[in-house]
Amino acid sequence: MSRGNETRSRKTPGAPPGTLIHIGEKKADQVKVTMFDYDAERLEERDVKEVSELASRKDLPTVAWINIDGLHDTALMGEIGRIFDLHPLVLEDILNTNQRPKMENLDKYIFVVLKMLCRSPVSSKIQSEQVSLVLGPGYVLSFQEQVGDVFEPVRQRIRSQKGRICRRGSDYLLYALIDSIVDHYFSILEGFEEELGVLEDGVFENPTAETLAEIQRQKVELLRIRKAVWPLRESINSLLREESPLIDEATEIFLRDVYDHTIQVIDTVEGFRDTVSGLLDIYLSSVSNRMNEVMKVLTIIATIFIPLTFIAGIYGMNFDVMPELRIPWAYPAVWLIMLTVAGFMLRYFKKRNWL
Repeated sequence: MSRGNETRSRKTPGAPPGTLIHIGEKKADQVKVTMFDYDAERLEERDVKEVSELASRKDLPTVAWINIDGLHDTALMGEIGRIFDLHPLVLEDILNTNQRPKMENLDKYIFVVLKMLCRSPVSSKIQSEQVSLVLGPGYVLSFQEQVGDVFEPVRQRIRSQKGRICRRGSDYLLYALIDSIVDHYFSILEGFEEELGVLEDGVFENPTAETLAEIQRQKVELLRIRKAVWPLRESINSLLREESPLIDEATEIFLRDVYDHTIQVIDTVEGFRDTVSGLLDIYLSSVSNRMNEVMKVLTIIATIFIPLTFIAGIYGMNFDVMPELRIPWAYPAVWLIMLTVAGFMLRYFKKRNWL
């Protein structure tokens, strides 16, 4: 379904507001549009080949979840915007993947931007993907940067045709999608808890340069999670504060539950950040104490040899009877002794992890 539009890294200076330019990385080769059309008695799940088909389902009594994977095709995005009467500035925000999580109530529909987080199986780094949701009467549009998300449990609940989701409206579907993203934050934080436990043992037992690098990595990853979750709290709170005919009163209690989960995530992240800061302080203290021990031993060695060196420096080796002066191999023997002593000391220092 892709029409070959190129990804651009930034908006052209002087371009009018609402200009459709994809800002971000192109993460999908083709744009994929799928639709769930359901109610308590029926379900239709299919791939949408032509977006013009979507115009016919706007006024149906069922709930439609239309998911778009891939944002680089600006012409296609403009066509979807015309079908669902989306404001050009909303489309511009959808295509700009550097948006901060937010919520906008535009009377005809509600626009929500979130950050979906996942852990890379290769590098274990946290990867962020922007997800834009549009709640309208009887439908929810979800825009993702690529195929693959955390919404599979929602799809399974719809496919089973059981439970609350098939009996409620599109506002409950919006809640379910937001809840899936927030619940996945907990899964990521569980991994952080395990990693911090291992890191804490390493800091106390044998702090190394790799330990410091891992502490810094954890600090950066937690900051990325905080930037994704902190604005989301205010967005969900705005959904609860602002009255909208699109949000049923029965759904507000579920949104409050998501709000509570968001607060829990923020508290957990702040706790982990305090832990990382504490580990950094412990690491610096351990390294400092270790250096003090090394300096103490070296000071003792230097104290022993300083007076000997002082005596030898002033008095010198001025003796008439020194047999070694006349031995041919005395000079290389002295070099061998000096190199042996230096090598022994280097090996000893390395064994004690002083080098």
